Amino acid sequence: MNTATVSKALLSLLLLLFTAPGVNGGLYRVCSLKIVNSSGTSVSAEVEIADSWQQRQHGLMFRRVLDKNRGMLFIFPDSRRRSFWMKNTHVPLSIAYIDEKGAILRILDMKPLDISITYDSGQPARYALEMNRGWFRKNKIRKGCRVLLNGCIGQ
Repeated sequence: MNTATVSKALLSLLLLLFTAPGVNGGLYRVCSLKIVNSSGTSVSAEVEIADSWQQRQHGLMFRRVLDKNRGMLFIFPDSRRRSFWMKNTHVPLSIAYIDEKGAILRILDMKPLDISITYDSGQPARYALEMNRGWFRKNKIRKGCRVLLNGCIGQ
């Protein structure tokens, strides 16, 4: 087998790991977080943790399906203005920007595969939570609601 054939086979395997529905290829740690919604009710979500530069860069790209009540929590080393886009992201998503104390600053709906739009936090954020589009609205979660990060980041 030549080098080009081996490289193509490895690339195919990596793409399979990254694109299989509901599978993260063991690349992300998973944890449960809770959000106190606008009615005071606790809503649970299972999230993959993206806390390294590489994980944050890849995010949910190439996925075709995101299971109900599943998402991705992006953890940054500091609080600053953040911006996301939907490059190579097929699943319609909503994003919540979260401050260092766990308060939701802003929630935006994002359009799949559209790289002409960036979704800005509007103010310094330490975390971002991506869920299926409409998940926050359906669960009565809005700006000001509190995300309980216990267990996900050691807080």
